[in-house]
Amino acid sequence: MTTQDPGARPGEALLRALPKVLLHDHLDGGLRPQTVLELADAAGHELPAGDADSLAAWFRDAADSGSLVRYIETFEHTIAVMQTADNLARVAREAVLDLAADGVVYAEQRWAPEQHLAGGLSLGAAVEAVQAGIDDGIAAAAAEGHIIRVGQIVGAMRQADRWQEVADLAVTYRDRGVVGFDIAGPEDGFLPSRHLGIWRFLAEHDVPVTIHAGEAAGLDSIGQAVHLGQADRLGHGARIIDDIAFTTDGDRAAELGRLAHWVRDHQLPLELCPVSNLQTGVAGSIAAHPITRLKELDFAVTLNTDNRLMSRTSMTHEMKLLVDEAGWTIDDLADVTVTAAWGAFIHHDERRDLVDQVILPGFQKVEGALV
Repeated sequence: MTTQDPGARPGEALLRALPKVLLHDHLDGGLRPQTVLELADAAGHELPAGDADSLAAWFRDAADSGSLVRYIETFEHTIAVMQTADNLARVAREAVLDLAADGVVYAEQRWAPEQHLAGGLSLGAAVEAVQAGIDDGIAAAAAEGHIIRVGQIVGAMRQADRWQEVADLAVTYRDRGVVGFDIAGPEDGFLPSRHLGIWRFLAEHDVPVTIHAGEAAGLDSIGQAVHLGQADRLGHGARIIDDIAFTTDGDRAAELGRLAHWVRDHQLPLELCPVSNLQTGVAGSIAAHPITRLKELDFAVTLNTDNRLMSRTSMTHEMKLLVDEAGWTIDDLADVTVTAAWGAFIHHDERRDLVDQVILPGFQKVEGALV
């Protein structure tokens, strides 16, 4: 890779042109505002705003409370309009197109099928509807000149008791679009130990696992995700910073705790989501977000959007904020993109092809424009 001028600050157009890998993006958190309006009108669901711009602003403002619980409440409106096969397919198709237009070349869309059964769908039918939308979106993006690969991560809601059903679903559709399993929802009080047997079951069936941990709860949540859940990645994981003691001037780490060492030693990818984390109180600013320090300390840091609607964000936006407010360079962005590719829930040879044939050439092209 060519060497970038350390002082160079790429603009938004160049950032948008970079190939991106997105591991943590919620399907029900990335709807287009206009789509929510149209689907809600057809379903007779009342919304807090009547036009796309006002609705987009409402989602962002409601999610800006600093509380994960309040943040999650905004999903009542998106989930309400995702209760039929046609609607699920439309939302999935549009998500793929929006990500591809933002330069994403590989993405994993996570969602909880158990929340989309009110219209009479079965768990399997819901997964198949989303996959149909993903397939249509990939084809439509290719017709527009954007090549993207997208897989599903099916999640169980932590506060419910359908973990085994969703794990069975992941196994059933493992080779038909589903690439992994997750647990999501209220983190504090609903730890991986709640259904211990599920983790061995998934391991026995070779299903990759990512677990939301270290967002609304702390080190105990991360520890359980790592040791009990045997997570291959950590959803967020930002609170691992609490297991690191820094010098009084804050410039260097004085000591890593045992858990922090474990996470770093095993290079467990951290699915960090800066803009979303500001909304839920993980950090007070992009500059102060743990992502920069963790990257400097050689943790396996990846960059993600979490919920594009609620956070009014995109991968390009996340990158631009890190460049503008945390001093990141193109090389920093390349590092986290490559890390994300190597952490993707696809096979080793596919990861290597993604890095060697797509990501590195894409970054070299943009770096050449900066020289």
